[in-house]
Amino acid sequence: MSVKIGISPIAWQNDDLPQLTKEFTMEQALLEAREIGYTGVERGQRMPHDTEGLKAYLERAKIELCGGWCSGNSLVNDFSEECEAISQQVDQFVELSSPCIVYSECSNTVQGEMQTPVNKRPTLTRDEISSYASKISEVAKWCADRGMPMAYHHHMGSIIETEDDVNWLMDASSSDLNLCFDTGHLLFGGGDVMATLDRWGDRIHHVHYKDIRPSIVEDVRKNNKSFLDAVIAGAFTVPGDGCIDFQAVSNSLAAMSYSGWIVVEAEQDPAKAPPYDYSKMGFEHIIKVCKMADLSIN
Repeated sequence: MSVKIGISPIAWQNDDLPQLTKEFTMEQALLEAREIGYTGVERGQRMPHDTEGLKAYLERAKIELCGGWCSGNSLVNDFSEECEAISQQVDQFVELSSPCIVYSECSNTVQGEMQTPVNKRPTLTRDEISSYASKISEVAKWCADRGMPMAYHHHMGSIIETEDDVNWLMDASSSDLNLCFDTGHLLFGGGDVMATLDRWGDRIHHVHYKDIRPSIVEDVRKNNKSFLDAVIAGAFTVPGDGCIDFQAVSNSLAAMSYSGWIVVEAEQDPAKAPPYDYSKMGFEHIIKVCKMADLSIN
């Protein structure tokens, strides 16, 4: 049983808020991530989009592809349309031996809308989520049949945000649909991190270690601010710099024999949180908690 430690380049290159990170390059992100000790990186939009170009780019940086965001539209697309829309990424990730695609429904999310409070995200009833789960299970099976697991990312501002949303989606979906378990998004959404982790351990294929600063989350909720406002204000941070008990999370992962990637994803204002310093802090915290949990690291 062992894990690998990767990182999203979002601290250096924020795709949703490019002006926030305009002083940094993707090349710097990969160089510094590898220098810190991360062995994998999730795909960013400022990396090459073609398969051969991306492969060469990552090889030069001596870093693996450990997943990447996939913007889903299964609420509005039929099965064939959705498979066609994501086929290039699926085939590319198979070619590059990615552990999964990190899929989230984006057809009606408010996560990228600066003027829309995250409190006004779209919501579905349990029956509606069950219907959605049936659709997304078919897409997940199609991905799996092509050799690429789908890990569903519950995300602030989207239809799958709360603990109930995650439970309803997992309950109603087939085992073809895996879970990308994100500690920060779950707690921001009001969920119980440990209860959800323990309940769905057999479905978890990918893990994001993301911490939060509770006082900022409280302000965002209370004053009807947007998800992007939350990012700029510093709602998210690296493991060990917020309130989440990553020792407990790591202990639980060890108990369920999790073997996969642990990925740091901590977007914030680099003027307040220098990417190298904070990414190093997060890496060192993960090393510490994994050692205490007897989770060996590849």
